[in-house]
Amino acid sequence: MMNYRQAFNTELSDLSNSLIRMGATAADAIDRAIAALNTGDKDLARQVIEDDNQIDDLARDIEQRCLRLLLKQQPVAGDLRRISTAIKMITDIERIGDSAADIAEISLQLNAPAPPEVAADVETMAAAARSMVGGAIDAYVKEDLELARATREKDDIVDSLFLKIRAELGQRMAADATAWDEIMDYLMIIKYLERIGDHAENICEWVEFYKTGVHKNVRII
Repeated sequence: MMNYRQAFNTELSDLSNSLIRMGATAADAIDRAIAALNTGDKDLARQVIEDDNQIDDLARDIEQRCLRLLLKQQPVAGDLRRISTAIKMITDIERIGDSAADIAEISLQLNAPAPPEVAADVETMAAAARSMVGGAIDAYVKEDLELARATREKDDIVDSLFLKIRAELGQRMAADATAWDEIMDYLMIIKYLERIGDHAENICEWVEFYKTGVHKNVRII
C-alpha cells in the first residue's frame, strides 16, 4: 500500500508533468505564430488563437492541483517552494501563450510581408525568445540552476534585438508615412516577443527560488 509520502510525491510528479506539457504547448504556439507571420498562413494563425484555450485550461487545472496540495497536505519547506514555483510559473507560461496568440492575431491583419531585413531580424528575435522558453522549462525539469541562470542572461539578446528592430522600423516610418499601420503592427509583434523573453526570465527566477529558497522579491528558508 502506498504511504503518505509516496502518494504525495506521485501528485507532485503529476503536477510537474502537467507544467511541462503546458510549457511545451506555449513554446509550440510561438513557433506556429511566427510561421503564420512569415508565410501569411491565415488558417494557421487562427488555429494558434483557438489553441490558446488549451493553455488556459491547463493553467486552471494546474492551479487547482496546487491549491489542493496546499490545503489537503502539509508540505515541508522544499515541497512548499516547489508548489509555489508551479503557481508562479503557470502565470508566466499562460502569458507566453497569450503573446503568441496576439502575434497570430496581428498576422491576420497584415496584407504585406515585412521588408526582408526586418523580417530576418524579427525571426532571429523570435528564435531567441523561443530558446529562452525552452531553456526555462528545461531548467525546471532538470532542476538545473546553471541552465536557469544562463537562460536568464539570454534576455539581453532579446532586448538588444528589440531595440535594433525598433530603430529600423522608426527609420522606415520616417521615410514612408504610408507604411505607418504596418510598422505599428510590427512594433507590437516585437513588443510581444520581448514580453515572452521577460516571462521566460521570470520562470528561471522561480526555478532558482525553488532550488535555493531565494528570490529577488521573496526569501523563504
